[in-house]
Amino acid sequence: MLKVVMPRLENETTSQRITRQASALSDRLRAVGELAFPPLAEKSLRSFTSGEVAQIVGVSDGYLRQLSLDGLGPMPELGTAGRRSYTLEQINELREYLAKARPKEALKFWPRRRPGEKLQVITVANFKGGSAKTTTSLYLAQGLALQGYRVLAIDLDPQASLSAMFGYQPEFDVAPNTTLYGAIRYDEDRVDMRSVIRKTYFAGIDLVPGNLELMEFEHETPRALSKRTGPEDLFFRRVAVAIDQIEADYDVVVIDCPPQLGFLTMGALNAATGMLVTIHPQMVDVASMSQFLLMTADLVSVLEEAGGHLNYDFLKFVVTRHDPRDVPEQEIVGLLRDLFGPDVLRATAWKSTAIANAGLTKQSLYELSKGSVGRSVYDRAMESINAVNAEVVAMISEVWGR
Repeated sequence: MLKVVMPRLENETTSQRITRQASALSDRLRAVGELAFPPLAEKSLRSFTSGEVAQIVGVSDGYLRQLSLDGLGPMPELGTAGRRSYTLEQINELREYLAKARPKEALKFWPRRRPGEKLQVITVANFKGGSAKTTTSLYLAQGLALQGYRVLAIDLDPQASLSAMFGYQPEFDVAPNTTLYGAIRYDEDRVDMRSVIRKTYFAGIDLVPGNLELMEFEHETPRALSKRTGPEDLFFRRVAVAIDQIEADYDVVVIDCPPQLGFLTMGALNAATGMLVTIHPQMVDVASMSQFLLMTADLVSVLEEAGGHLNYDFLKFVVTRHDPRDVPEQEIVGLLRDLFGPDVLRATAWKSTAIANAGLTKQSLYELSKGSVGRSVYDRAMESINAVNAEVVAMISEVWGR
């Protein structure tokens, strides 16, 4: 394969060289993206087979078939050999129908918030790169949406990988003042939270995208602090205040935090009702997490002294990219469980070529059929993902007193 080497131009400064390299990489990524998704194309979600829908909703395939024969609930699309398939929108219609038809099981089929149940804001955090924060955020948001919850995903990472997974290229598709920064900035250009929320192709999930503009909050906050604004305007309250504007519209907010403990992350920590700390079971990552926890404790202490109230409903560790056949990794998982006990989720997110390969095309396994990545590999990966999500759903239900 021919390698193209970018020579250094004469009289070029280091900043100019880095800018040129960034532009070249950005252009190439855009070209690659356009091959997978042409410029006028939009990401769309596949339909789900009746067997998949039965598993997702929690009824039998035969029951679904009888409903369609009786003309009850949404009518599935009929394919070859009479195979039935449903869109995610139809799955939600089915959930709503079943909740009314079987009221004793209404919470099972239609689990959205009831009056008196507070919005759940879950931050996914760790400042170690490669701990699968974005992957965890993506699969949690999509898993919750498949279960019928209304989800808002907030991309707080300037690198905006979560936004890219939802089909938004941060440098091309996200205009100025349309990230969360637009809703939390300090000047007269601040906008309403609803104006930075976008619909996604995944029914039930809205997105606040990210890009490099988020770094402006890190730059501006020190200047704002020097002006000693009132308590209602403190930097760490701003994320929570923005989320309060749309509190009634969602059941769960999932925040993908940046890989550093800056002002954005502190705002997310203050806004959260629960926190998931991702950890890859390697000793270097565990050592890094030790530093992360110490720094987080110091920051939380500062927030509490300044009037922040971080009374989390849960704070859990999620083991990610786990190879259960790797003995050293198993030992580290055992160490974590010995130290933190039930604060470590019982389920672990397994390392999987299926997840990695799906990510290459900016897709999740929820968006792919089993045949596209191999049935057995797909099933194993989905089993671990769904097990992690099920524990989070159980914690949310417990908070809501269900």
